[in-house]
Parts: sequence; structure tokens; C-alpha cells
Amino acid sequence: MTESSAEGKPGQGQRRRQRDIAGRHVLITGASSGIGRSAAIAVAAKGATVFLLARRDDELAEVVAEIRATGGDAHGYPCDITDSDSVDHVVKLILDEHDHVDMLVNNAGRSIRRAIHRSTDRLHDYERTMAVNYFGAIRLTLALLPQMRERKFGQIVNISSAGVQAATPRFSAYLASKAALDKFTEVAAVETKADNVKFTTIHMPLVRTPMIAPSGRQGPSQSPEWAAATILRALTERPRRIDVPIGTLAEYGAMFAPGIRDVVMHRYYRALPDSPAAKGELTPATEPKPVAVQEPSRPRSVARRVTGTALRRAARWVPGTHW
Repeated sequence: MTESSAEGKPGQGQRRRQRDIAGRHVLITGASSGIGRSAAIAVAAKGATVFLLARRDDELAEVVAEIRATGGDAHGYPCDITDSDSVDHVVKLILDEHDHVDMLVNNAGRSIRRAIHRSTDRLHDYERTMAVNYFGAIRLTLALLPQMRERKFGQIVNISSAGVQAATPRFSAYLASKAALDKFTEVAAVETKADNVKFTTIHMPLVRTPMIAPSGRQGPSQSPEWAAATILRALTERPRRIDVPIGTLAEYGAMFAPGIRDVVMHRYYRALPDSPAAKGELTPATEPKPVAVQEPSRPRSVARRVTGTALRRAARWVPGTHW
């Protein structure tokens, strides 16, 4: 039985085999640190062969060595996804050496947190984010799509942001690039349905990675390991979207109560001003190092404990959209 017939109309047993990514060839961009690094380690631990792409060759080699030290199969390829020649060269090299790529995770990204009124002379901020977050992802998708269609199997996971759903202030450049990728993904998923090439959009919440460090504290965040587990879920279950509760609430709020949503987000905008880096007040050479201060613990009142527990339980009734 050929691969196309085995995977074209899966039964229950075949669906279980598809969820097993052992032996699959998975390409992950931005794999030298943060979410990409954690995802590469998690995917390799499940028995997949991982191709890691990043610009920093030395950091890439460290992650590859770490994966191989635990028995995983990993290969690093320095690549600038904003450069067509670099992408074409790496894709050809991977296909020549490994025959095919089953799954692509477009994780590499650039984030800029700056109010629009501080960006009127910084068009390059928008151009840079589009170059990485949108055109970089599209460039790799288009390069790998033909061999996926030919083999009648493929999975492309695009890392987006819950901020797209919430229209988070000060992220106009970043969120515009992710919104463009979201819409491309929707169209591509429809066009490639008969080819058994599936697309998944993950609307990630804030994740604690080096990318968010210059922006300072912006609110609750998840760990890179949590994000990696979400990517692993996307690769095994192959849903159209994975959202988180905050994104779902924001999307419904924009649909049913746009005025209230705008007031809430404006207050958020006023409460968290631009970081010193966005204002241009400090440079890496002059910025003082943060000093950890141990604040005295304050016992919570019974009312606060009960309220906190009730809110956490209520939040469970607002799941992230996953289909």
C-alpha cells in the first residue's frame, strides 16, 4: 500500500499512527533558543528527525548536540529566512540529504512593542517584522509545499499570537504581520485539503523568551516548555487552530461588544506605557542591570483566597478554541 493511500482516508488505527510522529521529518525555524529550541527537544524526544534552522550557527550546534546526547536525531542548518537564496539553498540541501520534510513549524519571529505615535518615523519596524514573521514563513512554506503535495502528506504549523485576537496595543507591527500569516493559513488550508496537507495556527499567549526581554513585564506569561508542548499537540492532533482562553474571550468580545472591548484595551494601553527601550531612553550599554528585591510575603485574606479560587474555576469554562 502506498503512503498516499494509507494516509488519504485514515481509519481509527491509521489516525492513531498519524498521531505518532516517530520517524517523521520535522523542520523548525528559530530553533536556536526560546520556543523553537524547546520544541526541537520535545519533538526529537518523540522519535522524530528534527531539522533546526536559525541564523546563529554556534547556538544551533549547541541544541543539536544536546538532542543527540539524549539519543535524538537532529540536524542543524544555518539559514536566514528573510533571504530567498539562503532558504532555497537550505531546502535543497535538506531534501538532497533526507529526501523529504513531513512537517514544518514556522516559529522564527521578530517582535516590536512600541506605540504607533512613536513609530511615525520608523517604517522599517513594520518592514522588518513582515520580513521575518510573514514573508519568511511564506518563503519556507512555498519551498516545501510541492514535495508535500506530491507525497500526499504534510503538516505546517504557523506560530501566531493571541494578540491578533485581542488587538493588543503597542504591537501594531508585530500583530499585523501575524494577522497576514493567519489569513494566508486559512486560504492554504482550504486549497490543500485534497492533498492531505494540513495547516495549524497556534495563537500563542505571551511566552518567556529572549524576544520579549526588551519590552519588560507585560503581564502573565507561559514557559517555552509549555509552548513546546502546544506545538507537539499541533503536530500530533493536526487541528485547524489552537487558541487560549484569553484569545477566545477577546475574539468574542470584539464580535459581540466591540465598544466595551475597545475601552478595556485602551485602559490596558494607558496602564502599561512604552518601555524605556521603545522610548529610546536607554541603550544596552547604559541600561542598569535589574536588581532582585525580595518583597516581604503578605498573607492573603480568606476573601481573596476564595475569590481567586472562584475565578480560576470560572476560567475553565472558557476553553481555547481547538478544532
